[in-house]
Amino acid sequence: MLAMQTLATMAAFSIPAAAPAVARDLDVPAELVGFFVAAVYGVGIVSALLSPGFVLRFGPVRVSQFVLATVIVMLLAASTGSVVSLLLGAALLGVAYGATAPASTHLLVPHTPAHVFNLVMSIRQVGVPLGGVCAGLIVPPLVVDLGWRGALLLELPAPLLLLLLLQIPRRAWDAGRNPHQPLFGGALRRSLRLWQTHAPIRRLSVASFGYSGVQLAFIAFMTVYLTQAAAFDLVRAGWTLAGYQVAGAVSRPALGWAADRLFRPSQLLALLGAAMFISALAAAGFSPSWPSWMVVAVCLFAGATASGFTGLAYAEYARLGASRGTEATGLGSAAMFAGVLIIPPVFGLTATAFGSFMPSYVMLGLLALGSGLLFLRAPRGSVSL
Repeated sequence: MLAMQTLATMAAFSIPAAAPAVARDLDVPAELVGFFVAAVYGVGIVSALLSPGFVLRFGPVRVSQFVLATVIVMLLAASTGSVVSLLLGAALLGVAYGATAPASTHLLVPHTPAHVFNLVMSIRQVGVPLGGVCAGLIVPPLVVDLGWRGALLLELPAPLLLLLLLQIPRRAWDAGRNPHQPLFGGALRRSLRLWQTHAPIRRLSVASFGYSGVQLAFIAFMTVYLTQAAAFDLVRAGWTLAGYQVAGAVSRPALGWAADRLFRPSQLLALLGAAMFISALAAAGFSPSWPSWMVVAVCLFAGATASGFTGLAYAEYARLGASRGTEATGLGSAAMFAGVLIIPPVFGLTATAFGSFMPSYVMLGLLALGSGLLFLRAPRGSVSL
């Protein structure tokens, strides 16, 4: 499941990683390439809500194979090299991307001992920052040597190999599937009912919306902000962004371990909101007078907190959802994807309106703090439907 998530995320961020070459070759503004990821997450909201029905009917392994097949089709479509094929590829990947968390949760929950549950769920979520790091470090050199189309084609063997290998355990791991499960109405109704009737899941969804937006706002604007506010050159800003992603990848299993042994997950998630608040306020004060190490330290702390929460959140969705954990996870993915789509643009518009990033980072910190406070009300019970 970690490998599947990594490959799907790497595919999603490969086009932005190759953005200058893609824009130059297709004669479009480089900024438009950013809409590729937006399209993936936008379509992913719908697929996250609908995918539990497919997971329950066909099994988590078969759905994971579908995700990998869609990654392959996206890479092939995008490599044909037109704006239309890029948009088609983004839509195709979005159809599958929302299914990654529900499929993984459905497979992992029954096989995971309670004393390592948060750790296992957090390890799976390492695939998101790991995929981003792989795209940022591997794709640009390949673009230089092979062109952006060749770079995309060189990604094909990994998802194809994993798709084939998953066929080996497929019969055993998909043994609990329900061939008569409705594909659309049943799972979607249960997901919406969770939102309507289960207050802890509703609060978790609102907080996850805020946290995911904070995470992506840091990522989307870090390089431009560091070059403007902290006088970093582009290379140093890029390495700092990579460090932010690595910090998130390292912190996820560490936070999962802490949630299993030291804190209740809701307590730890609340603490992460306070830490994001501190990170955002510190970032708001960046200036050329700051020592470089201090700027980097703030960015790494932001990565460890803002980019480290998702494994804990998905574990909470699975725990609170109980027998409806797959549908709850789909609802969680939809909430997080919505935060990714909405909050970073608002962050950018605020910075443009004020002519400064400082108000945007202050607002980002307040959003994180408000989201964290929601976890202080979280009871320990699960849903019963």
